[in-house]
Amino acid sequence: MPLLGGLQGKALYRAMSACCGAAFMLYGWDAGVLGGIQETPQFRSAIGNPAGAFIIPIIASVYNLAAGVMSLCVTLFGMQLGRKRTILLGDLFICIGAVLQASTYSVGQIIAGRIICGFGIGCIASAVPTYMAEMSLEASERGPEVSYQLALLITGVALAYWVDLGFVSGLDRYPWLWRIPLAMQSCFAIFSASLLAFLPDTPRWYYARGRNAEGDSVLARLHALPVEHEHVQMVRAEVMASLQEENETTDKFNFWLLFWDNSELQFGRRLRTSFLILWAQQFLGINMLSSTTHSMPSPTDSPFQVYFSTQIFTNLGYDARLSGILAGVLNTVFALASYPPIWLIERLGRRALMFWGALGCGFCMLIYVILTTLPASKATAGTNWAAVVFIILYEVVFGIGWLGTCWVYGPEIAPLKYRHIAGGLGAAGEWFSTWVMVFGGGTGINAVGAKIFIWPLLCCFLAAAYVWFCCPESTGKTLEEMDMLFAKPAARGRMEANAMVNHDRRASLADSIGEKRRHSGVTRHEKIRGEKV
Repeated sequence: MPLLGGLQGKALYRAMSACCGAAFMLYGWDAGVLGGIQETPQFRSAIGNPAGAFIIPIIASVYNLAAGVMSLCVTLFGMQLGRKRTILLGDLFICIGAVLQASTYSVGQIIAGRIICGFGIGCIASAVPTYMAEMSLEASERGPEVSYQLALLITGVALAYWVDLGFVSGLDRYPWLWRIPLAMQSCFAIFSASLLAFLPDTPRWYYARGRNAEGDSVLARLHALPVEHEHVQMVRAEVMASLQEENETTDKFNFWLLFWDNSELQFGRRLRTSFLILWAQQFLGINMLSSTTHSMPSPTDSPFQVYFSTQIFTNLGYDARLSGILAGVLNTVFALASYPPIWLIERLGRRALMFWGALGCGFCMLIYVILTTLPASKATAGTNWAAVVFIILYEVVFGIGWLGTCWVYGPEIAPLKYRHIAGGLGAAGEWFSTWVMVFGGGTGINAVGAKIFIWPLLCCFLAAAYVWFCCPESTGKTLEEMDMLFAKPAARGRMEANAMVNHDRRASLADSIGEKRRHSGVTRHEKIRGEKV
């Protein structure tokens, strides 16, 4: 690591955050970039003017399926490859896919490019939250950091919307302009990979792979302390003790553990929760309100191409361009609403944000359903504008309560030995449920109209119940303490005894540091904050 090998402490952590932030902004850009151009005559002409009603929906949705499949594949090779190289693999896929999409002249080529980009996003979505969670210096940093990554994701979606809008406006004069936003996917990937190539993997991954010297080195760099320092050695001991406990209480992971969990530390339940919490996130209905395409629907559009929120603006009598701008405003509001959790998640807790967020989304969805299913004789401009207000409120509540919180919760509750599986399962749950909701919603709105939103309305309240009964609070706990949170009584007693030993060691360390400060002062690199690691 000749270029960045000297980084340590907060500088090293910020560099890791920057490369992961670029990767997640890429994730958001990829999710939104095709929607703004896929209905333009110039794009359709370039790929041969496909006539089938399902060709464009297939081009758009095959990306989701590819990402879901690759997320499942990460559960098989993620531990061997590591968090860092999984992200790098994703960046490579994105670069290849971006070139194929930006240079496309056929349906087959654009589909191939979408599939390869989907593979890349599957790798990134599976590994980035785990990478940043395991690199956190303190328990209180995990939630804000992963929430920040998710805020960048939604910022990427909004940015893609406005960039698309700008380039599409010039297509009449320069019919090739639609290729530029597709090519720009690679810019995020190149930046992320260029930085990450010179950064280490997580110390917990190194320890799990038996590469203890490398784990010691990275742990010391993260804390800006010598390897021999008591604090570094204490953190190392906690990680190693957690690994030993996991090795002693479980056999090799098998698929049936997800359904019939008899492990002492409830590995199956924790991995299942990582999947279900992100599956539930999409079933709250966010992608049915703001998904799939930024173009305005017409009476002949496929039901899968509807950008549902723009229909309300059309009903208000605005033209397609203004309706598109107003839909962009909704995207921007959603992006802004994704930032408050950075400050709220540690203060309010994961469980509270998800529980009250689901109830809030359910209430907004209920009012929205009532307003959009009124008889024609009672529907007015006022009721349409009220529906707009509740779409905005829904997106704000969702952004605060569910956008980033479930991405934090899944990886952090997973056992170290199987955290790559949790990351893969969570991302797969996100992508497969997105596909179900977008396609199911498109079909449903064509069949029964706005009544289809009763489906996510019910899911909001079911999600609140699931969080209340099945998701214990993890805020403030170290990654190693998650085993005790989920342990069965016999294992918990054994682990509590070990925890008392670690507590005594922390107290002894604090006394030792206080003594040093009184007698000889303390350098900047010897400061140990009283927060958990």
